[in-house]
Amino acid sequence: MKDQKQITVAYCGTQGSFSQIATSKLFPEGKLLPCSSFQEAYDLVVKGVADQALLPIENSYAGEVAATVDLLYRGGLQVRDLYEMKIEQNLVGVKGAKIEDVTTVISHPQALAQCAEYIAAHNFSEVVSENTAFAAKAVADKGTKSLAAIASRACAEIYGLTVIAADIAESRENTTRFALFARSEAKKREGEHLILLFAVGDRSGALADALSIIARYGYNMKSLHSRPLKDRPWQYYFYVEAEGCGAEAALLESLKNCCADAKIAGRFLPGLQIL
Repeated sequence: MKDQKQITVAYCGTQGSFSQIATSKLFPEGKLLPCSSFQEAYDLVVKGVADQALLPIENSYAGEVAATVDLLYRGGLQVRDLYEMKIEQNLVGVKGAKIEDVTTVISHPQALAQCAEYIAAHNFSEVVSENTAFAAKAVADKGTKSLAAIASRACAEIYGLTVIAADIAESRENTTRFALFARSEAKKREGEHLILLFAVGDRSGALADALSIIARYGYNMKSLHSRPLKDRPWQYYFYVEAEGCGAEAALLESLKNCCADAKIAGRFLPGLQIL
């Protein structure tokens, strides 16, 4: 295993983004590679430019981060672990801006979703950005009081902005889980949960059959999500998190009788925190 000083980790965003904060806390001595998209960060690992990539995969309020889950389904990288980090979303604007000056907010779709009720209560228009830090930079570049970003306090400091309103997410326990991607599986550890992905055939009972197979092999499902298949309208694949230590090879073989693309996409120890 590489020493942390030798590890290169890709993430989406720039200085002050929640992904940058999470990555720097997990790898304080690693070489960090900022990327402009989730796909770019993922591809750097595929190409061997980076050893790992850290990408947000789910928020406790807004739900799954679709782009990350889709990369997990389509690609060949493995999840090494999932890490939880509490997120404080803030309304940030140019110096001197007050809440009554703001007409439009810009941020990542997840941040906008986490603060949807606050945005609606103030009748703000929304603009989508690739990242919260990019949003903060856009506010600084435009320099108008009518535009504000939803971002971290670190972003406000970096781009010379002021916090107009703090902690505006609907949930006070707003937490994001980050997935650590790598090219190969790590050694198995006691107490791990499994990440399983599969698509079912278009027939009656196909999903029920798949779920019964998972249970038969001794796995307790903790989470089940569906996502649309991009090349098959109105058909879906499924993301499952399960605890247990059944026969993985036999499980996959049985799933292939009623599923397409069944694969184990990673493992993680539950409850890992980024503080």
